[in-house]
Amino acid sequence: MEKLVEGELRNRTTVHEFILEGFPAVQHLGHIFFLIHLLAYLTSIMGNMLIIMIIWADHRLQTPMYFFLSNFSFIECCLITSVIPKLLTIFLSGRQTISFAACFTQDFICLFLGATVFFLLSVLSLDRYLAICKPLHYPTIMNPRTCYLLVTSCLALGFFFMVVPVAMLSQLTFCGPNIIPHFFCDFGPLTNLSCSDTRSIEILFFNLAFFVLGSSLVITIIAYSNIIVTVMRLPSAKERQRAFSTCSSHLLVLSLMYVSCVFIYVKPNQASRLDSNREAALVNTVVTPLLNPLIYTLRNKQVHQALRDALSRVKLQK
Repeated sequence: MEKLVEGELRNRTTVHEFILEGFPAVQHLGHIFFLIHLLAYLTSIMGNMLIIMIIWADHRLQTPMYFFLSNFSFIECCLITSVIPKLLTIFLSGRQTISFAACFTQDFICLFLGATVFFLLSVLSLDRYLAICKPLHYPTIMNPRTCYLLVTSCLALGFFFMVVPVAMLSQLTFCGPNIIPHFFCDFGPLTNLSCSDTRSIEILFFNLAFFVLGSSLVITIIAYSNIIVTVMRLPSAKERQRAFSTCSSHLLVLSLMYVSCVFIYVKPNQASRLDSNREAALVNTVVTPLLNPLIYTLRNKQVHQALRDALSRVKLQK
């Protein structure tokens, strides 16, 4: 019986391309949604690039925290660039097809950069812990070599954690249908389309996603628990407020990203709630990258001052 099933799978037409369904309920409003998402995409890119340029141009912001933040902003730009242009094409021209290779490449890039972002957020938590709880040792520990090593480690961990499940998924049989109920090639919808037995891959991916999100969350909870204890012991209310203000932006970004990613990825059955995953993924790939630059600039006095100084220099040059 098993040999018969395998023979039937081999005889079926192999899928060479996929169709991204996008948002069929609003496809008739494609041009309107194209403009909305294009504006959001350009604003996200410009906002994150502005943060990077300010950090690298102002020597006062060339500290470990802002070094990690600039890397975070750059990865966010790469992440949304791997997803949004294809969504814009779907809205504008209705071209929903994507090749097999391009689909799995997009899936890997999204998961790799997404995992890297969470490892980087845990590094930011650790940085804030050392800066507030171990201020005397902070300059020694967070030296430039350590900062570069931490960022490289985040990238390496993101790559090695996600390359295996995506490579395994790409080796499965896809014999139709080839319609992905999503606006990009995400792991869950692709798993659901395979004709092969995907249980082992789903379990592997669930464990990896749980580890990536869980380890980052545990590090953040431990770091901020110690931060809260340390800050509450400060004698001055002004000192407590200043210490908390350096962490509030980071906590807001963490909250936005954890809620959407836990909802999408940390569940054993990837076939469940695909429709609701689409909306959650939209928040994670459009809304959060758009809000991140606003959160980090509006709530940060040092960035405010650097912006004012940069604008003043521009006016003087004119």
